[in-house]
Amino acid sequence: MADCESQSDGRRQVRYSVVVPFYNEETIVEKLYNRIVRVMKHVGASYEMIFVNDGSRDRTPEILERIALNDDRVLFVDLRRNFGQTTGLQAGFDHACGEVIIAMDGDLQHDPYEIPLFIKKIDEGYDIASGWRVRRGDNFIMRRLPSRIANWLLGKVSGVKLHDFGTTFKAYRREVLEGVRLYGDMHRFVPAVCARLGAKICEVPIKNVRRAAGKSNYGIGRTFRVALDLITLRFITRYMTRPLHFFGKWGMLFFAGGLGILLYGLVRKIFWWDSFHLFATHGPLMAVGIMLVIVSTLFMATGLMGEMLMRIYFESTGSRTYAVRRLVRRDGGRTDAPAKTD
Repeated sequence: MADCESQSDGRRQVRYSVVVPFYNEETIVEKLYNRIVRVMKHVGASYEMIFVNDGSRDRTPEILERIALNDDRVLFVDLRRNFGQTTGLQAGFDHACGEVIIAMDGDLQHDPYEIPLFIKKIDEGYDIASGWRVRRGDNFIMRRLPSRIANWLLGKVSGVKLHDFGTTFKAYRREVLEGVRLYGDMHRFVPAVCARLGAKICEVPIKNVRRAAGKSNYGIGRTFRVALDLITLRFITRYMTRPLHFFGKWGMLFFAGGLGILLYGLVRKIFWWDSFHLFATHGPLMAVGIMLVIVSTLFMATGLMGEMLMRIYFESTGSRTYAVRRLVRRDGGRTDAPAKTD
């Protein structure tokens, strides 16, 4: 996250940061900008807009640059190439100075006029307000059905009960994003990652507006990437600080199975020497037993290496395995502000 109090560009700290990544949205940029300005004027608090160009090939960067030069509330972040939506959001978060960070897509499928709904939830004490597209007008087979399956799986794996993990439209307290690094397609998993540290999360029903122009950059192929990310999510939310518990569990299971098979072979060999030809008739079974023992050793070794890597990570970076909501101390009636977390 940006050190907003000591930046050389002179930007002051603000209450709200609106982060929007763009990719080939030249026909929409100015319309979205004007709507954000109108709604934030109604909110009546200091704000900034972080517009990220994620390697667009049309006139999007030119339009964003012109807007930034004419409005000092806009910071234009121009990435060198198309890195993907998750990286675009991370770039926006890194340059945001707001106490509350609002993320949304740049294709006008998220209505800026719904921003006050998210702000209201944050003001009620929630750490993350996540959008929920209650009624979707997308194709059922290509979009809605895969989305429902993915959301159900994500809820089961993460333990976070959200109806809609996929939408980018979310509001975050700044401190819950401290130390969170996004990669792959992990932007949809931020609530699950933050929930591990005790973040309070709620959902905000939103409209699912059809694209005003342009072509969707998402298809059914993204579902397969989400399925692979489920493995990462499971590991991060359950075993991030204790990888040996994940690998060791399977290692012990395989070891028990392999040892059982080998002991069975040994007993048969000792007590029924003439009737049991170990490798002649039960060679495949014995081979399975040996392989299970070898695999169990590899799992245990992987878990131990993971433990060492996690120890090195936390000790070298100073990151914490916990998050502090606030610190209260009796000192002349003064109460400390919420502490930043790593």
